[in-house]
Amino acid sequence: MQTFQEMDDRAWAIRQRYAALEAARYGRPWTAEEVALGFVGDVGDLMKLVQAAKGVRAIPEAKAKLAHELADCLWSVMVLARLYDVDLAAAFAGTMGELEQRLAD
Repeated sequence: MQTFQEMDDRAWAIRQRYAALEAARYGRPWTAEEVALGFVGDVGDLMKLVQAAKGVRAIPEAKAKLAHELADCLWSVMVLARLYDVDLAAAFAGTMGELEQRLAD
């Protein structure tokens, strides 16, 4: 199992490869806002697969596709955190602490 830092570094390395591909195809890499827009599209795809998992949509191999899309969304979040200089591990730990505190009250 990879550590969070290893996953984050891998996600960023893949983003750098996409940036090079975008520069070759479009003359520049995507902006942070364009990466976020791509994430919104991924969330839309995720929602269709969530519906399929409940039997509301007919999508072959929905469970495997759902796992893939969840991982794709995680990749987008990790990349966006880097693009916006957010320490995602620290933010996650802080947010979980806040939620735990709220639930304890």
